[in-house]
Amino acid sequence: MQPATRESYSAASERLEAHARRANPETIIGTAGDVLAVADLLRREPRLRRALVDPARSGEDRAALLSTLLGGKVGKPTLDMVSTLVAGRWSAPSDLLNATERLGVEALLASADRAGDLGEVEDELFRFGQVVSADPALSGALSDVVAPASQRAELVRALLSGKAKPVTVRLVEVALAGFGGRSFDGALTRLVELSADRRDRQVAYVTVAAPLTDEEERRLGAKLSELYGREVSVKLVVQPEILGGMSVRVGSDLYDGTVLRRLTDTRNALAKR
Repeated sequence: MQPATRESYSAASERLEAHARRANPETIIGTAGDVLAVADLLRREPRLRRALVDPARSGEDRAALLSTLLGGKVGKPTLDMVSTLVAGRWSAPSDLLNATERLGVEALLASADRAGDLGEVEDELFRFGQVVSADPALSGALSDVVAPASQRAELVRALLSGKAKPVTVRLVEVALAGFGGRSFDGALTRLVELSADRRDRQVAYVTVAAPLTDEEERRLGAKLSELYGREVSVKLVVQPEILGGMSVRVGSDLYDGTVLRRLTDTRNALAKR
């Protein structure tokens, strides 16, 4: 985010956090639904997006325009949050859309946090991403932007009904819509990271040839936490084709100590001789 954009988002985020401290999880979920509905409106109406970031209009004027459109259609907390967003300065209409969608996601995560389910939601999002990645047909069906979003959302609900938290299901639906302009799998990854960040954790994606024991995973998490100075949420991916060793990715840092990588390096070095 640009500095002005970040400032505008922070003001709305503070209102969300104040609301989340007062409300129960069900109320927060309702607010999240309202905010995401506003994001859907902005996605469908590019002229409205442009009007709401027009620097020739005052922030109060833009907020009043949005209030006129949404009055009686969303709850007061939602109206306060999104009015705060549009009253700020934005570099581009797409930035406002992304910020509104992000605020809706943060509201969903806040509801899970309030209910004590945030860690479980984080794990469910990651596991679902792994299931999708392992099934090319399912991955293709969910990533097909030509297919109606409602049809893909129905498939997700059929797959996850009774197996995942309602917040998890709603977040997967957000990913289907291309959260932040990302691909479906990229959106799921970002949602996992936002879930971890709300718990003040860093995500470590660890690829191994065979599953680790609980104790091995605990020791790895403790070592990474010591290294990064922050609690680390370990996400294991089992890929027998790496033959042995492990690969660890934390943010932009990548350590690849797999047998496959060493064999590849050796093969490449021999080919240059």
